[in-house]
Formats: sequence, C-alpha cells, structure tokens
Amino acid sequence: MAIIIDGKALAAGLRQQVKVAVEELTHKRNLRPGLAVILVGHHPPSQVYVRNKAKQTTEVGMASFTHELDESVSQYELLSLVTKLNQDEKVHGILVQLPLPSHIDTNAVINAIDPQKDVDGFTVTNAGLLATGQNALVPCTPLGCLLMLRHVYDHSLSGRHAVVVGRSNIVGKPMASLLLRENCTVSVAHSRTENLPALCASADILVAAVGRPHFIQGDWVRQGATVIDVGINRISIPNSNKTKLVGDVDFDTAARLAAAITPVPGGVGPMTIACLLINSLTACCRINDTTIPSNLSF
Repeated sequence: MAIIIDGKALAAGLRQQVKVAVEELTHKRNLRPGLAVILVGHHPPSQVYVRNKAKQTTEVGMASFTHELDESVSQYELLSLVTKLNQDEKVHGILVQLPLPSHIDTNAVINAIDPQKDVDGFTVTNAGLLATGQNALVPCTPLGCLLMLRHVYDHSLSGRHAVVVGRSNIVGKPMASLLLRENCTVSVAHSRTENLPALCASADILVAAVGRPHFIQGDWVRQGATVIDVGINRISIPNSNKTKLVGDVDFDTAARLAAAITPVPGGVGPMTIACLLINSLTACCRINDTTIPSNLSF
C-alpha cells in the first residue's frame, strides 16, 4: 500500500514557518502582511472557505480584511473595491473568491488586481511570468502540489515523467509550468486525450485535476508512482441521505500500486490555504523591497 501524503501535517509546518517569518517582519522591520478577501454572494461552501482563510491569516499574525458583498453588486462597484484595495498600503494580497455571479466578468475583475497583490496568481501578468520562467506569484493549489512532491522526492524531481490530467488556468497549466521548472518531462492531458489510461500509466508523477469523481482508475497508475489528487467532489453515499468528499482518483485501487498518494480530504486542500499565506508573505516582502525572512525552507 502507498504512503499517505499528509497534507494537514505539511500545511501545519508551513504555517508555523510563515508565523515565525511574520513575527520577524513585524518586530524587526515594522511590516505586517495584510490579506484582503472579497466574497460576493452567499454561497455556503465559499463562506466556510473564506472564514477558514481569515482564521488562518490571523493565526500566523497577518492582518485580515474580509469584504462581503451582496450577490446583486454591480461589476462597477466590485471593480471600485478592487481599485481601493490596490491603493491600500496595509493590503499586500487581494483574493476574489470564485465563482462570481454570472452578471460579472470574472476575467475583468481578476485582471483589475495589482499583479504584485495577486496572491491567487490568476492575473494574465502572473500567468505569463510563470509560463516564461520568471518571478511570478504562483497559484496556490499547484504550489501546494509542488511542495508535497518536493517532500516526497526530497527536492529532486529532475528527469521524472509527470502527467497532469487537467488543463485549467487555475491548476493544470500552472502545474505543468512548475514541473517544467523542476526539470520534469511533462505531459498535459485531459478527459478527451486518446489512450489516457496508458499515458497515465507511464507517469512517475500523476497529478489529477479533472474535476470528475473517481475518474482515474487504479490500473491507470504505474507501480511506484506518486499520485497527487487535486479533485474535491461531493457525492452521495449509497443507501443514505449523507454525502462524502472524494477525489478525481479511485483512491482504494490506486493506493495498491502507487508509492505515495494524497487523500481527499486532508491532502491538497490544507496546502492550498498554507500557500496562500506564503504568497501573502512573499507579496509583502516584494512590495516593500525587502528580503523574505531566512527561516523559510520551502
């Protein structure tokens, strides 16, 4: 059976490193990173996620600013708030919780964020910087996946064949760019890729980010591969009124072949918020033209 990659434990370690770094910035350099989160509407899962972000932000000593807007807010009003936060010196990171209501142009809002404060890494500026190997703020979920892979391989990913199943701008594409930067040989696949099972079975590293529950079967996994499951899918439990969270990978069958695998929940999810804190710290240091504290090891 595979080693279970404990995202909760890894994320806790990262948060502790960030907390120490924030204390140094605050007491020695008089800088306190600030993260602003904008939530539009009353989507319960988003509300829970935003509360968790705010809680973890304050726990590491950062300033947290939450802006909750009614679902009927106009695009002009939302863009005006983004502009205000761009100009606020206490705010070093801005995150707009997705999805946004259908009457709002998501790309217009995301790209209105100052790229230096784009801690989600979604603006075209940061996407372009990452794709061309330059100094970008990296999307949090792919960054969390990379840090888990570095943990598994002791920071030595060079030469590995990585298959990323999923081509989204949020996970798939930036994940491929990060793996290329680590000198992996990278294949980007999706649900319409021909001979997908065979391609997956050729991978040393398999990253599943396709958004379909149990899409990747156990016999698609190469013996001894590392499997990173980004999927978070809620499904019904047979013969019950209850539901449960599952990934894009059929965990039970894949774990019999993989050397290491992430669980759902408790894998990639906790790492995503930890990496949001890392990005907020990074943004604060870059904006203020100061070095990131030396205690950080990620």
